[in-house]
Amino acid sequence: MALELWQIVLAGIGGIFALQMLIAAVLMIEAKLRRHRVPPEGFPSLTPPPATVASTQVQIYTEGRGLFDAMLSAIEGARETIYLETFIWKGDVLGERFKRALTAKAREGVQIYLIYDTFANMVVPRAFFQFPPAIHVLPYRAWRRPWHAIDFRRYGRDHRKILVVDGRVGFVGGYNIGELYRTRWRDTHLRLDGPEVDDLVYAFVDFWNANRYPHHPKIPLPARAWASELRAYRNDPVRLIFPIRSIYIEAIEQAQRHIFMTQAYFIPDEAILQAIMRAARRGVDVRVLVPWQSNHVLADWLARHSFDLCLRSGVRVFAYQGAMIHAKSATIDAVWSMVGTANIDRLSLVGNYEINMEIFSPDVARSMEEIFICDLTNAHEIRPEEWARRSWVARASEMVLAPLWPLL
Repeated sequence: MALELWQIVLAGIGGIFALQMLIAAVLMIEAKLRRHRVPPEGFPSLTPPPATVASTQVQIYTEGRGLFDAMLSAIEGARETIYLETFIWKGDVLGERFKRALTAKAREGVQIYLIYDTFANMVVPRAFFQFPPAIHVLPYRAWRRPWHAIDFRRYGRDHRKILVVDGRVGFVGGYNIGELYRTRWRDTHLRLDGPEVDDLVYAFVDFWNANRYPHHPKIPLPARAWASELRAYRNDPVRLIFPIRSIYIEAIEQAQRHIFMTQAYFIPDEAILQAIMRAARRGVDVRVLVPWQSNHVLADWLARHSFDLCLRSGVRVFAYQGAMIHAKSATIDAVWSMVGTANIDRLSLVGNYEINMEIFSPDVARSMEEIFICDLTNAHEIRPEEWARRSWVARASEMVLAPLWPLL
């Protein structure tokens, strides 16, 4: 009898899993066909003036053309060191421009260190990542020993995007390197000019030293200044350090007036979801902007599972239209802002290597609010009555797929 019961349970679990895979496959095929039929047609963007925070100038970028021009200009002006770390580095026209610029600076004697995630770049020809011997290249691999496969701390990808030139100019944010991101994706990135760049330098050097191979040189760890207004926070899965999630929760809990949050993949865990809903119930103007059709259709559907609870609690949800919005940012009460690489999902908050900048500045917060309002002109608000009318097929798909959230 007990054996029969276990067989029924296992058959049920297998059936649910098969149904989940079937729904996911159908959604992915449909999304691929739709993406070819209706290509993105551009989006509104806003580039605010730079603001000074502590002793550092902060420039926000919301479109790729200006950002990548600034990054290449910084590389071309390098005199001593270049640290570049990226999750995805496409071997396309823009990727080749970065490669040529770095190779030229290496010939001039600039010390160059590069890190890229091997899993994220599996489709990029291996030859693209062949650089002159003078350039130090670290291909990050999560599993470097057979036993790493059973160590869950080793499942994190290097999802960070950092560029630091001469220890004084730094870039950090959501943009990967590639033509797609330069012209067709809406994202948010920061340029920092000043002494507070030392946090980015330390983050890069610490990661390099912890993951380098024997043939790689060790980089001396730099000194860091105490800064209360502009600070980088890093998620480090091997060390089980995940401060970004805690900072988000703490900031949301302190909110009194408004929370404007833009997230490429909004799959909050229970603690973050409850903090957001509590804020809305106590009268805070909470608005969440997400892509309606992102590059990961499964993430879209997992995000929609939380919309019911959000809308019932008074959280306003907006769906970005016509282009992929890949930003990972938030601003609260015209004081606090966060920009970085971490999404509000399990992989980013308790899985991958990530880096976010926390900024206390009314000037930066004002710019972040203006950017958010600009983005809303290209978004559709999902109202409770509209969401309640969605089809039973959509409801059933959301319910069946919901248990997959830990995978993303």
